[in-house]
Amino acid sequence: MAPLAEPGRRVLARIIDIVIVLIPSFLLDWAAVGIHGDNFSTGRSAVGGVFTAGIGFLYEFFMTRASGQTVGKRMMGLRVAMLNDGSVPVPNAAAVRALILWLPAFCCSCFWFLIIGLTVFSDRPYKQGVQDKAAKTVVVQAT
Repeated sequence: MAPLAEPGRRVLARIIDIVIVLIPSFLLDWAAVGIHGDNFSTGRSAVGGVFTAGIGFLYEFFMTRASGQTVGKRMMGLRVAMLNDGSVPVPNAAAVRALILWLPAFCCSCFWFLIIGLTVFSDRPYKQGVQDKAAKTVVVQAT
């Protein structure tokens, strides 16, 4: 298996992926809530959370299942691999990983991504985040 990814590169990859997900989520949120009256901030967090969680899940699931790489991971030279053999994640593992990463974006995204980051920095020996442990995956350097 390829060497494990450095936590700093993983953080940068995640930031890139969050930005990629937040742009269409914000636009959809603005279109859905901003059209209904002058005060469009009331429903923004709930509607935006739904869009962010949904788009984030689909983005992470399809990209991870296809190649093990999201855009952020590709830019940072990383990929997700199955822990047991280093292969591209199977659909079930990609779905579990994406669900754990993005479902909490509905209500507590900043806090949740902080928890994930702390687990990546502190886990031994595989530097697995909560999502990796559940899906039995690791993030490695792309070869």
